[in-house]
Amino acid sequence: MDHLCFALSVSGELVSLAHQVEQLLPEIMKRQQRYSTLALCYYGEGEHMVALNLLKNLLNNRENPNCVLDLLLASKICGENTIFTKEGTKYAYKGISLLSGKCSQMFSVANCLLGILLSEQSRSVTSDPERISKQSSALEMLETANYMMKDKDPYILYNLCLENAEQRKLDVALYHAKELLKLEAGSSVKSFILLARILSAQQRFGDAETVINAALDQTGKWDQGDLLKTKAKLQISQGQLKNAIETYTHLLAVIHVRSKSLSTGKKLLKSKGNHDRSLEMETWNDLANIYTSLSQWRDAEVCLSRSKTISPYSAFNWHSAGLLNEAKGQYQEALKSFRSAIDVDPNHVPSLISIARLLKQIGNSQSIPVIRSLLTDALRLDRTNPSAWFQLGLLYKIDESSSDQEALECFEAAAALEESAPIEPFR
Repeated sequence: MDHLCFALSVSGELVSLAHQVEQLLPEIMKRQQRYSTLALCYYGEGEHMVALNLLKNLLNNRENPNCVLDLLLASKICGENTIFTKEGTKYAYKGISLLSGKCSQMFSVANCLLGILLSEQSRSVTSDPERISKQSSALEMLETANYMMKDKDPYILYNLCLENAEQRKLDVALYHAKELLKLEAGSSVKSFILLARILSAQQRFGDAETVINAALDQTGKWDQGDLLKTKAKLQISQGQLKNAIETYTHLLAVIHVRSKSLSTGKKLLKSKGNHDRSLEMETWNDLANIYTSLSQWRDAEVCLSRSKTISPYSAFNWHSAGLLNEAKGQYQEALKSFRSAIDVDPNHVPSLISIARLLKQIGNSQSIPVIRSLLTDALRLDRTNPSAWFQLGLLYKIDESSSDQEALECFEAAAALEESAPIEPFR
């Protein structure tokens, strides 16, 4: 059985392995081992909720309350879904208590998972003191995890770097990002992109593009998609719109060639096909926004139509359509598009801000409560969005019930965040 598990795991046949385990008689494999193996199989196949439910059944059983590996896997899954972060925190704390004074490597992993969960929780709380407290605790847990691990671990180091970057501790984040690249010997595209985003947040766009170019030289063509997208965004930030269009065109060509090749491998098609479709949609959207900024309406419309073919009900598509209508002076049509984006995704921050901005432009004093509500929602979802703070400052300027001091504080927050804003969100 062990040899079969190994063979099917390394070949990626996790569903087949799960089916084999499910058919085993109870005396061949114990219940705890059966549930643990099945949870790992379904997690590896992307069926996270199935895996979590299996782990819950196992951990809620009185006979198996202290399975450390299962506690850690359950907390990892919970950290990837905002709905279950509180539950995941309990699993992580329990894992830490069981591992205290024992295996330092496992103890390090448990602290890392707790740090990720606390970081996730900090983004959903509304109270500033509570958010700051959770962010501080998250960073402390991740630093402990990094310190306790005998040999540096890329997963822990990446999350420590990410948390520092999100809290705008950019110099520390940059140090860890360079440390991570050295540890991985430049083998991870994700780490290169994180380093480029940190450099862009420091307004070092040229250095960030150099990093991406180095990554492109070391990466096979099929894995260059996300790197090319980041490079195009860096070129946009530097005002190099023609270069960005060329980069996006290259990216579309890479996606097109890979999609044909993926059709020959079902496993690859499942794991990478969906990502490619999402990447292609984002690329057409970004191209539409570039053409909109250049007042090339027809080209923008063509790009939007290609994007909508891939995903007809995407909030990003509706938002880009709204920006195009707004640029053409069709404000009511723009509002309809932005509202359609919110209908699709009520938490789509760019659309919330765009509706508020447009209502302030074409509305009257009766629109002020609505605008304030929209901007408050946007900031609840993304406290580091400089555009939301700037628009709120403009609103306070025209709102007679607000003070000049409130407006000034919003403008100061917007300016500070703009100076440290990456070209893409760190996460």
